[in-house]
Amino acid sequence: MKRSIIITGGTLGAAAGLFMLVNTLPGCRPSTNVQSAVTGDAANKAYVKPGAYDEFYNFVSGGFSGQLSVYGIPSGRMLRNIPVFSVNPESGWGFSEETKPMLMTTHGFIPWDDSHHPELSQTDGVPDGKWCFINGNNTPRIALVDLGTFRTKSIIEIPNSAGNHSSPFTTGNSEYVVAGTRFSIPMGTDEQRDVSIDSYRENFKGTVSFIHPDPATGKLDIAFQVITPGVNFDLSHAGKGPSEGWFFFSCYNSEQAYSLLEVNASQKDKDFVMALNWKKAEEYAKAGKGRMVPGKHYMNWYDDAKHTGISEVRNEVLQLDPRELKDLIYFMPCPKSPHGCDVDPTGQYIVGSGKLAALIPVFQFSKIQEAIAKNDVEGDFMGIPVLKYASVIKGEVKKPGLGPLHTEFDANGFAYTSFFVSSEIVKWSLETLEPVDRVPTYYSIGHLCVPGGDSKKPWGKYVIAYNKITKDRYLPTGPELAQSAQLFSIDGPKMELLLDFPTIGEPHYAQALPAELVKPREVKFFKIEENQHPYAAKGEKEAKVVREGNKVHVYMTTIRSHFTPDNIEGIKLGDEVYFHVTNFEQDWDVPHGFAIKGAATAELLVMPGETQTMKWIPDQIGVTPMYCTDFCSALHQEMQGYIRVSPANSKVELKGVTKSYDAGS
Repeated sequence: MKRSIIITGGTLGAAAGLFMLVNTLPGCRPSTNVQSAVTGDAANKAYVKPGAYDEFYNFVSGGFSGQLSVYGIPSGRMLRNIPVFSVNPESGWGFSEETKPMLMTTHGFIPWDDSHHPELSQTDGVPDGKWCFINGNNTPRIALVDLGTFRTKSIIEIPNSAGNHSSPFTTGNSEYVVAGTRFSIPMGTDEQRDVSIDSYRENFKGTVSFIHPDPATGKLDIAFQVITPGVNFDLSHAGKGPSEGWFFFSCYNSEQAYSLLEVNASQKDKDFVMALNWKKAEEYAKAGKGRMVPGKHYMNWYDDAKHTGISEVRNEVLQLDPRELKDLIYFMPCPKSPHGCDVDPTGQYIVGSGKLAALIPVFQFSKIQEAIAKNDVEGDFMGIPVLKYASVIKGEVKKPGLGPLHTEFDANGFAYTSFFVSSEIVKWSLETLEPVDRVPTYYSIGHLCVPGGDSKKPWGKYVIAYNKITKDRYLPTGPELAQSAQLFSIDGPKMELLLDFPTIGEPHYAQALPAELVKPREVKFFKIEENQHPYAAKGEKEAKVVREGNKVHVYMTTIRSHFTPDNIEGIKLGDEVYFHVTNFEQDWDVPHGFAIKGAATAELLVMPGETQTMKWIPDQIGVTPMYCTDFCSALHQEMQGYIRVSPANSKVELKGVTKSYDAGS
């Protein structure tokens, strides 16, 4: 098995140095004679027999797919691809009239995004199986997925932001999820935003937004924002235990470069980890210490009773300025171009991961507090105090590997760090700060995941690698290969490769928790008597066709194995036809599909007890078939109907019928 190290930008001195280091530093390269195939015993550990359930749900970001994928662990079986920020013709997400509002933004209807970081809701610092948050990096947005329905429940747009990569990380009881900006930009009025790019240092700023999910409904709302100097935020995690009430963010581009960042943002030996006192920020916000600033944004929420998405528009947000509120944020030097920023289960240690460094800094919260109390600073950065590195550090993990990106933890005092350049996972001791084991990954690992590994209660058992490159791991599929996940056992003193499997899109971050926390919440079907959709037909006698000017509403029902009505006449060219399809089934996993020949949208996939709407604008005169797209019974093929479209001036009576007839008549 060949091992690949890929470095882009041949002129980049830092990358060239890493390439040399990976071949010269002792212990930085995993042994090349590691067996690339799993043993029979390892394969048994990942085997889940037919009909048996996996132990864990694994929620994996889709990256450029804009979606969230769900896998079973340890089997690696893909269970669902949840539509979030990108339209999905399989389910009609973003095509049905009910889901279109979910993708509305101040830029209009945006049918795609770049999703990086799932984050599970927590109770007392432990994942609770209620929600999963995920970010849209581009627009930017944050979404909440309901783990009862495995559907996107709420999406909020983040104003005064240009890419919220550092999100959506949650506080210990999901009071807030944060959204930190990747790109700093000029903010304010049109005149304030229309400035020269080379005025970056003077005019460009970032923000950290605190978003509150309503505990009862899951509806997301922006509580307040904290304005920050013009740097790039990468990752974040909330404190826990002694550090509860704080958030920690990795920051790069302290050079404040705005061109050729691969060189110009890699000059300094250290960038920063930012410590933010969110409890103090909350206190200031409630006391009215901030100011309302322009911040138009969409709040989109899906009402499960009405089976409909609702968009609301807000025009302002509350913003706090740490240059005025002096005890809000502090910077701590961190080598070099940090990516990960992770808090151990005790809440005492914060681990930075400088992706251009050959060491791992471990900060100690008690020392951070002492340094703040003593004003033990080495100066300031854009008006923000910079604490002395030696005063806040517990120590450094020396020569662990090259290109550290992300760290997670088990319950036994060990940390697991991914190394992109040296393509490996390194296990090290939080007590001694020394590596104790390493395994190669194939290839160029980004993030990794230990079930519960960023919480107070790691369930451990596995570490899962999310790899960027899969050269020669799978059957070739043209110039692009599937990206992958690899499952390792961490039950014993040595990590052991059990399984690898392809993933959807680009897996960035992921989280996992025991299936038993999610299964009790599952919704098997929607009760038809509780359906409050304004166009629901709760019985076939309520099925009808109604004209309102050039708009025609078809109140349609579906049950195995027919539509009512299934013959529709009186539709005219120029009409807008709305098919409101209600699925009568009250049994688990019996959706019905609905499609019209030549429709310019997508099919509908209507769950039991649900109503969904397709807008159809006929473009041809004649008779057009409609049919069920989801195999629902032995008579699925017979589940069809016809729509007659007549000229615009036609006098054909508008009607919809479903009737029995004698085949011999």
